Amino acid sequence: MRADVTRLDLRLRRRSLLGFTAGMGLYTLIVVALYPQFKNSLSLDQLTRHDSAIAALFGATGTLTSPAGWLNANIYANFLPLIMFLITISYGAACIAGQDEDGTLSLTAALPLTRRSILLQKSASLAAQAVLLGAATMICVVAGHGFGLAIPAAHLGGITIAVILAGIDFGLLGLSIGCWTGSRGTAIGIASAAAAASYLISSLAPAIGWLRPARYASLLYWSVGNHQLTSGLTATAFAVLAATGITLLTLAGFGFRRLDLR
Repeated sequence: MRADVTRLDLRLRRRSLLGFTAGMGLYTLIVVALYPQFKNSLSLDQLTRHDSAIAALFGATGTLTSPAGWLNANIYANFLPLIMFLITISYGAACIAGQDEDGTLSLTAALPLTRRSILLQKSASLAAQAVLLGAATMICVVAGHGFGLAIPAAHLGGITIAVILAGIDFGLLGLSIGCWTGSRGTAIGIASAAAAASYLISSLAPAIGWLRPARYASLLYWSVGNHQLTSGLTATAFAVLAATGITLLTLAGFGFRRLDLR
């Protein structure tokens, strides 16, 4: 019985999840295949080298035409987190609050399962969706070795883990808010606003001096905004992302325990 809720939720989201994953994979392959056409472009490097604001806008790490700079500007600093958060926040807000609003959560709660078990299984479903998207993107990036996009395996694996953890964290934020408020709209709104603020802080901090201290409060900084593709994922960043997820899951547990089901 333990896996029933997880399997059911994944089955219900199968089409949309596969669609997003396939779309992200195709986009990644296109970015990878285009790299040889731009890797020797001096104009791209000049565009970002002398203007930190432009570099921040692109999410460029180092030169834009380096393998790490190209992947960061086109995938990891912006597009992948966007798709990841779209998947995890929407599910996190819907899996408890949304189903409660629809009147279907009470049917799940009628099963011989504790609320703690239901919450853990839905969290496992959230994590599985994040892992699928992150792994699919990484596999497509690995294909870039044939196009001159050589990234150390440890760095690629590290940033993949970091993006997955950040996606899970924002999904759990939506889930937690949904557990406490019982409102899917509120959960999506607050979690999406937090993700947008995190992205803006991480992106603009390198170019805006007074904003730099705030970057430590951004999950995007700890996952993709601190040169992870060139330096790897640090133990501190991993600890921050993991601890955030554990804290949010604990808060969700307290909220779900007191939620009156419809």
